[in-house]
Amino acid sequence: MRAVDIIQKKRDGGALSPDEIAFFIDGYTAGRVADYQASALAMAVFFRGMTPEETVALTQSMMRTGEVLDLSALPGPKVDKHSTGGVGDKTSLVLAPLAASCGVFVPMISGRGLGHTGGTLDKLESIPGFRVGLSLDEFRDVLRRTGMGLIGQTPQIAPADRKLYALRDVTATVESRPLIAASIMSKKMAEGIDALVLDVKTGDGAFMKTLDDSRALARAMVDIGRGMGKNIAALITDMDQPLGNAVGNSLEVAECVEALSGRGPADLVELSVELAAWMVHLGHGEPLEAARARIVEALASGEGLRKFREVIALQGGDPAVVEDPGRLPRARRTVDIAAESGGFVTHIACAAVGHAAMVLGAGRETVDSAIDPAVGLVLHGKVGDGVKKGEPLVTLHVNDEARLAEATALIRSAVHVGPKAPPRTRLVREVIQ
Repeated sequence: MRAVDIIQKKRDGGALSPDEIAFFIDGYTAGRVADYQASALAMAVFFRGMTPEETVALTQSMMRTGEVLDLSALPGPKVDKHSTGGVGDKTSLVLAPLAASCGVFVPMISGRGLGHTGGTLDKLESIPGFRVGLSLDEFRDVLRRTGMGLIGQTPQIAPADRKLYALRDVTATVESRPLIAASIMSKKMAEGIDALVLDVKTGDGAFMKTLDDSRALARAMVDIGRGMGKNIAALITDMDQPLGNAVGNSLEVAECVEALSGRGPADLVELSVELAAWMVHLGHGEPLEAARARIVEALASGEGLRKFREVIALQGGDPAVVEDPGRLPRARRTVDIAAESGGFVTHIACAAVGHAAMVLGAGRETVDSAIDPAVGLVLHGKVGDGVKKGEPLVTLHVNDEARLAEATALIRSAVHVGPKAPPRTRLVREVIQ
């Protein structure tokens, strides 16, 4: 078997066998297949696509280049959630404690933000002392003790994905649907989970802008999960405006504490409860309505908040931020952007809001960019909300004055006020199983 023959077969529209895919991925991970050959195959896949069977085989091959966690000793279902990324998307910090409170083990291996989208790891690291770089043994111990763990991808998990993603990023093949699906699912399947809930974003602030594209990606990932014997569901959710009100790392952690305390923004609470309910539903096999009722009770009783405090302490963070979010990093200055006219918020350009937060220092322009955990912004109105002239529309949290003018201009262009309230859109657009 030769790499060039596999490239040619895919170039000409053929379907690769599991053995051919495994040969290529194993060879590339070990350095026997060159970068330029992997680039050629990625481009061939970009144009020719992959069958569902090929995509499952690719996912399995990438997963098997590293360690697959064995969590069978944990006495309960192991379930994770994955989001395709958005602006203000902080549900992991709310739903993981809620699901863990209902007897589901949540082994969450998350990523960092890039561009206008935020990353779970960056939010967690805004908690003083919080360690996302646990060893796998430490991760298992935290899971055993509190039912959840929140870490970053380790070198042992799907190393082929890290290598191939870096190559895709510089060869204009990131958008290939089978490569996106295999990248996400190879890491998730390596977690040793029994079930997975996917939150596939759609809209201006998402990577997938249209419902059709989001639906196709969701279907591809669900097919992979089912092909690997997992219980899986995908919720396609709205990202035409930020989720919640806060955008920026410590601001979002504080908002998660508010949500777990029963005082959070309605959309954040609604989506976190729904995703957590699906985790319990798939993990325990109980009816979705019963699972939703259990999650609502865990929220109302404060059990989810207690669980969040517990995992912060176990992973080296300051648990007192749960009682006093003021202990989180805070910007030196806040600046209000006021409404120039009264009426209703008619549109929020979600990607532009995320870009404004990035300009302030809350996000990355490149993978090496430094994050300022204290900066960001808070929206005072969402689409459909009424606003009076002169009232704050958005509050910017600023440390670097040189970035203020650009961020202000972005927000001015992003938030639109008009005389008539638009119809409300559904937060969960579709469910795919």
